[in-house]
Amino acid sequence: MNMLHHQIFEIEEAALAQHPRIAVLLPCYNEALAIRAVIARFQAALPDAEIYVFDNNSSDGSGAIAREAGAIVRRETRQGKGFVVRRMFADIDADIYLMCDADETYEAEAAPAMVRKLLDEGLDMVVGSRADAACGAYRPAHKFGNWMLSSLVRSTFGRGFNDMLSGYRVFSRRFVKSFPVMAQGFEIETELTIHALQLEMPTAEVPTKFAERPAGSVSKLSTVSDGLRILATISVLLRMERPFQFFGLIALALAAASLGLGLPVVADFLETGLVLRLPTAVLAAAAMILASLSLCCALILDTVTRGRKEAKRLRYLALPGPIERRRTHRPAAPHRGLPLR
Repeated sequence: MNMLHHQIFEIEEAALAQHPRIAVLLPCYNEALAIRAVIARFQAALPDAEIYVFDNNSSDGSGAIAREAGAIVRRETRQGKGFVVRRMFADIDADIYLMCDADETYEAEAAPAMVRKLLDEGLDMVVGSRADAACGAYRPAHKFGNWMLSSLVRSTFGRGFNDMLSGYRVFSRRFVKSFPVMAQGFEIETELTIHALQLEMPTAEVPTKFAERPAGSVSKLSTVSDGLRILATISVLLRMERPFQFFGLIALALAAASLGLGLPVVADFLETGLVLRLPTAVLAAAAMILASLSLCCALILDTVTRGRKEAKRLRYLALPGPIERRRTHRPAAPHRGLPLR
């Protein structure tokens, strides 16, 4: 009997490894003109995947259209893509998660290749980079902002992605369940990227086509305001994840200012025995005190950050990878997903 149970167990494991459960997650806010086509394209690309549409207070009937098209529709009343992603990652249970904007600009047909790459190479995130953009699809200001922010993240964290702000990504289960979502709006892509870089997860990029939005459909992204929010997010994450560099640079700048102000005062004192510029001397001393405090903050917060990183890393490692056999989870329903062979 024990041998029979062991054989059944091995068969179930093999089935789950060959047919992982795939969840397609589509954040949606007033995408009535595109949502039906997006669902149909993902149904054709990943016929065994479950498609979830999270309606973020749409007023154009997007949720009803998505339900008619065969998607599982859920609502998130807090406005903002970050809130939607937080709800998605918390509520949906799957082996592989594919997240894509519901505006019909991303190439759904690239999904099988992205999923296979994640599985075959044991990755935790695959980004669909917008390498082949249709004329007018990728506004120059957005392209420049993406390049600037991607370069900033790459220089800060040592590596990065060519298209850091892509809304088309495939995740492993351990990425999703170890990701502490904090963002509220479009800065969520930045947070996803930095989470992967901070924990040094195995990741990759796959070039995909990027099309124009359907006629009459309006982008919800504001170049200036959302760009500033993303930049602010990078600054906050830099302070949180690289406190020694952040506060160390502040300390260095204050120390340099103190020396620049204080050296002439010291020279006058050595020559005359008098402090001829008392306000300058006080300012130089205050700047050096602030520099010392900033350096102390850098050292303390760096230790705290290392502890946080270790805790996040342990949580990440506690979950099975995309190509590991899952010995603690065997769904009762038949296995569904994308065959690997």
